[in-house]
Amino acid sequence: MEIRIGELAKRTRCEIVTIRYYEKEGLLPKPARSGGNFRLYGDAHVERLQFIRHCRSLDMTLGEIQALLDLRDNPNQDCGEVNALLDDHIQQVEARVEALLQLKKHLTVLRERCSGARQVEACGILQGLADCCSQAVSASNAPVA
Repeated sequence: MEIRIGELAKRTRCEIVTIRYYEKEGLLPKPARSGGNFRLYGDAHVERLQFIRHCRSLDMTLGEIQALLDLRDNPNQDCGEVNALLDDHIQQVEARVEALLQLKKHLTVLRERCSGARQVEACGILQGLADCCSQAVSASNAPVA
């Protein structure tokens, strides 16, 4: 099978510019070229791009994906590196979840500062945001002990 980039984009639901970017970054192998210099992709490109897209849907970085692709390209290796990579990614996700929970807590506290309709100048949320900013500025100007 030989398809052009537009067909590859349709089959994988991936933007053409993203496909070109993945090629430039070395995640996708360079395609063959037609006599008219069009890129020609095969089944291996479709499968690899679907793999990349699935990894991206799991919020993996391009570096993590490249490492996984390198391991896939050497199938006789031990999969311990794959396990380690995924364990690291899980830890990163857990850290982001914790940060998001802290963000939610902060936003909830701010939201509780304004209970109803009032003039903007009396809005507890805006006052809370201003207080946070003035505290941050004060802390950054404080002498270091």
